[in-house]
Amino acid sequence: MRFLAPLLLLPLSACNWVVMNPAGDVAVQQRDLILISTGLMLLIILPVMALTVLFAWRYRHSAKNPDYDPDWDHSTSLELIIWSAPLLIIICLGAVTWTSTHLLDPYRPVERIDAGRKVAPGVKPLEVQVVAMDWKWLFIYPELGIATVNELAAPVDRPISFKLTSSTVMNSFYVPALAGQIYAMPGMQTVLHAVVNKPGNYEGFSANYSGAGFSHMRFRFHALDEGGFDRWVAGVKSGGGALDRPAYLALEKPSEKDPVRRFSTVDASLFDSVVNLCARPGQRCMSELMHIDAMGGAGKESAHDTRGLRHDGPNGHDPLERGALQKEPEEKGASPHLMKDGDRPPPGKTPTGHQHDNREMTMDMPARPAAPHHPDAPAPAHAHTS
Repeated sequence: MRFLAPLLLLPLSACNWVVMNPAGDVAVQQRDLILISTGLMLLIILPVMALTVLFAWRYRHSAKNPDYDPDWDHSTSLELIIWSAPLLIIICLGAVTWTSTHLLDPYRPVERIDAGRKVAPGVKPLEVQVVAMDWKWLFIYPELGIATVNELAAPVDRPISFKLTSSTVMNSFYVPALAGQIYAMPGMQTVLHAVVNKPGNYEGFSANYSGAGFSHMRFRFHALDEGGFDRWVAGVKSGGGALDRPAYLALEKPSEKDPVRRFSTVDASLFDSVVNLCARPGQRCMSELMHIDAMGGAGKESAHDTRGLRHDGPNGHDPLERGALQKEPEEKGASPHLMKDGDRPPPGKTPTGHQHDNREMTMDMPARPAAPHHPDAPAPAHAHTS
């Protein structure tokens, strides 16, 4: 029978166990959550499967079991077991889910290196800006002034703060050995915090279908010690080009199976321009348009007036920050169609020197004929009877 044991493993030969044997503490906690949830659910599944086989065998037709009772329909003890066990499991799953949702929130900075070590006070996470493209990954290190394509590196036992966006369509950033997946969306920025504890060379990829080159949208994640990471940074700075706006626009064009590229210098404002969809010349950034909209303007003059300028009104407030109902009379402008009651022309006529305003227009209507008066009907209130 021993020679049959390897055959039982054949269905699992293509499985990658990196999710169950990760290299980062966040991924380890997520693995533990999977194991705890699976174990709690098996507390119901395994007994039910075992009892199904037991009852089928014990009460089979040929057994002639003496305790067979075809008219049995109720048992208080069984009812308590049947309902209390799932209820307790659901309560446990709810508690585990609630706590893990907060502790493993991707926006929450990591508070520990691993189960036995806390993050030392004053340690600054390594910031990495990630741009999902068609069909490659761009990684920018703003503190180091470098960038790479389809290659990511980080030192061991140092927290990492990822800021992610997309240049075209929604995508998903996933390094199974490091942490869970997080979506990258155009015009938005998402955040992922993680830490890696074991040196190694791990795989990262896109976990969301994004077009023809999706299958090859993969990269390598190098977890290095401090010395190895410093040498990697030095190699990027010595052998890379410049990633400015023109270089980014050329890189942004769709391509498949892109090799690793390195850039020794990076435009400091590049990532913000990608997030705000204004990397191309002449494009207005979303943040600027949102500022204009918040200031209450939408026309060309309003857009020009609100670009970083403040126009204080008579009371020291910016008139664009408040609506018309909140403005003082002297803050409101005047237009030709506004006039006093004494200047209002007779109905149907337009005063000389004023443009006709449809909002003030009145029409001469013919007098409505009076309704016939019935002798027995009461007289109108304004009529006089003798």
